[in-house]
Amino acid sequence: MTESTEPMSTTDTRDAAIRDHVRRLLEAADAAEGLLPIVEAGDPVLRMPCAPVDGQLDDAELNAFADAMQRTMRAAPGVGLAAPQVGVPLRMFVAEDPVPTQPDESVAARLALRRRVPFGPRVVLNAEYSATTDRTASFFEGCLSIPGYQAVVDRPLTIGLTGQDLGGAAIDEELTGWPARIVAHESDHLDGVLYLDAAQMRSLATNDAVARWWGRADTREAAAALGFEVPATSVF
Repeated sequence: MTESTEPMSTTDTRDAAIRDHVRRLLEAADAAEGLLPIVEAGDPVLRMPCAPVDGQLDDAELNAFADAMQRTMRAAPGVGLAAPQVGVPLRMFVAEDPVPTQPDESVAARLALRRRVPFGPRVVLNAEYSATTDRTASFFEGCLSIPGYQAVVDRPLTIGLTGQDLGGAAIDEELTGWPARIVAHESDHLDGVLYLDAAQMRSLATNDAVARWWGRADTREAAAALGFEVPATSVF
């Protein structure tokens, strides 16, 4: 007579699949300079609500996965990367925006306009955010999973972020300007949302076109030329 076993629940099956996939990714990364493959728009994992981080990985695996995500983000290069962007439907993202420390005058003006300040490096688990002001900001943004393009997205100027850090400590903070945009963009990934879902599609442009035409311009100039509207709530 064989020993009876309880069937695995849907959650157990999901968590086991996540754990096995992360282990395979980390093994493959050892032969790829520590980098993870970034999945692109059209992959179903980018449209899945992600599972909360809740013991699927042990501490060593979670730290190794976060390290690999950070290396991949920096190599891309990008300022944020969510777990589903490397094929793992888990509620975690990494972010880092070092910002030039001694920018020239024109770069400094653009950084100030965007309220872009040094941010990170950060690892955030189980992120949730909400707007804490009615004011918004409209700017071009891009995504490592939609390479080569950018579009204008109107996002809350200031948000509240909750979640946990890599050590499990609670996060409850307010972010404004570009850090708020980064966190909102990456947190959206965890709910299966891409930035193009909320973008002004008439603003869609290649990276080269943005650099040529709109890198130093007010978003309203792009709106007038390309035929889209900037909401009245936008401060830029």
